[in-house]
Amino acid sequence: MAKHICPWWVAYTFDNPLRRIFHKPEKIFAPYLNKGMTAIDIGCGMGYFSIGMAKIVGENGKIIAVDIQQKMLDTLTKHAEKAGVGNRITTVLSNDNNIGINDKVDFALTFWMAHETPNEREFLKQVHSILKSPGKLLLAEPKIHVTFSEFKKTLSVAQELGFKLIESPKIAFSHTAVLEKRGEDIDA
Repeated sequence: MAKHICPWWVAYTFDNPLRRIFHKPEKIFAPYLNKGMTAIDIGCGMGYFSIGMAKIVGENGKIIAVDIQQKMLDTLTKHAEKAGVGNRITTVLSNDNNIGINDKVDFALTFWMAHETPNEREFLKQVHSILKSPGKLLLAEPKIHVTFSEFKKTLSVAQELGFKLIESPKIAFSHTAVLEKRGEDIDA
């Protein structure tokens, strides 16, 4: 079982127009996403970032939105259709121990969710395996739930698995790291 899963109904507190004050997808993802790319939003919730990413990658791009709660994915689908990007987003229902895809992606987002996984090492290993080389992972964890010391431990695990720390962008209320896949998958 996961450590703690945010209930679907709590996501409404995060997925509202006021969030744009602090988390503007076009600003956060502009350095990492381009038209035509394939990206994955793991723990996508109701699709706030998936929709923003879909706008950036354009008509020829693809977003894979993954969550362990079907209600989140159903709401995301409705929001994406309303935003005019439904055709760019594929939803995937995962489980506690498996992301649920094998497709290769250019960019991965784990926003405020890695701490909810039952085994961060196994989770990060799966993310590493689906990234193209040199794909990037934007890892963001909430300062309210994850201490800086805990975040540093997660980064250490990621580096052991073959990620290289590129930068730590400023994102409100978050510990952040942009990690780049180095080389091929390892069996760590």
